[in-house]
Amino acid sequence: MATSTTSAPVVTSARGAAGTAAGLLVLRVVTGVIMIVHGWQKFFVDGIDGVSAFFAAMGIPAAGFGAAAVATIELAGGLLLIAGLGTRVVGALFAAAMIGAIVFVHGANGFLATGGGYEFVLLLAGVGVTLALTGGGRYAVDALIKR
Repeated sequence: MATSTTSAPVVTSARGAAGTAAGLLVLRVVTGVIMIVHGWQKFFVDGIDGVSAFFAAMGIPAAGFGAAAVATIELAGGLLLIAGLGTRVVGALFAAAMIGAIVFVHGANGFLATGGGYEFVLLLAGVGVTLALTGGGRYAVDALIKR
């Protein structure tokens, strides 16, 4: 007796596609705002020298470069994410930065953010991976360029 290895076709409705696109827009905008605020803080509140000193104290290699890179990824990447431009690349960069934050800063503090743990950073890493895999959706500049 032969068995079929094909799966049933996935049916997506216009409403489902619009909901997915709207959900990705909300995810991009909210994440973009969060990342902009963190990048802004690194550039204009703590300063790159202050962030670099913090990174060095945490044992992060190439702390000066890392501080400038992370601040730029957060600030510029947040703006790009809101627009939906380069979404997959920005998502991957956010995920990488957040994984670094878990490894070097938050991981030893346990899970809960109230104790300096990694729960919020893990969420941001997951969002980054999700956006790297899905792209920005229908309501993104990336989609306009693709058309």
